[in-house]
Amino acid sequence: MPAFRPRLLCCVAAALALTAGAPATAARAEADPLREVLFVGNNWDGTADVIASSGDFARIGRIDVVPDKQQRLAEINADPVKWVYFMAIRNSVGEGHDQFADDMYSTPDGRSVVVSRPSFADVVSIELATGKLNWRFPVAGYRADHMAVSPDGTRVAVSASTANTVHVLDITSGRELGSFATGDKPHENIFTRDGKYLWNMAIGDVNTALDAPWLDWTKGDRHITVVDATTYQPVKVIDMRQRLDAIGLKDYSDAVRPAVFSPDESKLYFQVSFFNGFFEYDLATDRITRTKTLPKNPATGDDRTTFVNDSRHHGLSMRPDGSKLCVAGTMDDYATVVDRATLQEGPLVPASKPYWATVSGDGRDCVISESGADQVTAIDFATGRKRLSVPVGDHPQRVRLGHVSADWSGPSS
Repeated sequence: MPAFRPRLLCCVAAALALTAGAPATAARAEADPLREVLFVGNNWDGTADVIASSGDFARIGRIDVVPDKQQRLAEINADPVKWVYFMAIRNSVGEGHDQFADDMYSTPDGRSVVVSRPSFADVVSIELATGKLNWRFPVAGYRADHMAVSPDGTRVAVSASTANTVHVLDITSGRELGSFATGDKPHENIFTRDGKYLWNMAIGDVNTALDAPWLDWTKGDRHITVVDATTYQPVKVIDMRQRLDAIGLKDYSDAVRPAVFSPDESKLYFQVSFFNGFFEYDLATDRITRTKTLPKNPATGDDRTTFVNDSRHHGLSMRPDGSKLCVAGTMDDYATVVDRATLQEGPLVPASKPYWATVSGDGRDCVISESGADQVTAIDFATGRKRLSVPVGDHPQRVRLGHVSADWSGPSS
């Protein structure tokens, strides 16, 4: 036996070395360098442009977010009910176009992007290296809408707008972790900074022509639903109708559109249907504390039925230090930076139907999507002036920060 001990020890040592090496290799793979980017969803052509997150915002690559388009269309054409909803989306909220790319977030490892696709009523995960689907989650009802990602990047919430439901999914596997009921037509979703709560804003029916203030009651049940982000049980319901009435604004819509928290989450700034401006809501006192009315474009009429999906202004973001707000004046064809302390707006930056506003990776710029010009535009928070524009695909809407592998330049296939 003693003669075999050195050989035995060598074999054990080799085995241990191999075992120890496996996690190290996996760890190196998991730690592949990532590059911060902006994903721009081109809703009408079913693509997402990936651009630099700051600086020159140069395009890095493009993704087809409907690689399964023919399969989905065949399913829709075989189901009369699905076909009716598909056509209704095209001819109402789609303005004569299919809606293929509403919202998107990358996975924490930068290997995939998760996209909500309104016309296909689903959420899909697309592998960035190959452009192939990882998973697909059909939402309840017939249309998927805005999403939100949890602060740790592991969960994604999506509004199922015709089912008055929000689904919360594991971003890696697509497995449903929970869901909750909302008001009519859930829209915007926001996780709190600590990930403990999830806010959903229901906007009601925005596709009818019953837009006069006295017909506001026909738009449905519109309220904010706040849920525990672990149990997905409601902890609070906020009806802005009561808060608007309390300050004498009974003719204003209570359909909360894009919204953003202050850095300390003591204030919520939000837009509503038909209004050229925004409100400040104090969470502690549960009341609207300030109203900001922004200029109207003289070329934009006051006929509410001409406002796309009832949204006169749609897009709101905040400088990371909380000092400035950036507003997309959608129907008024401009964007502007507003001082948060004084609510004084800066220059009105001309823009063609700006549909969203976000913040650049370095926090210096507000980035808006110009859906009428097929470009995104960077506006300097410090000066309020336009820095540059870069072309993207057809009808850009949501713009989200994310990550890709440092050497990624598009799918290989």
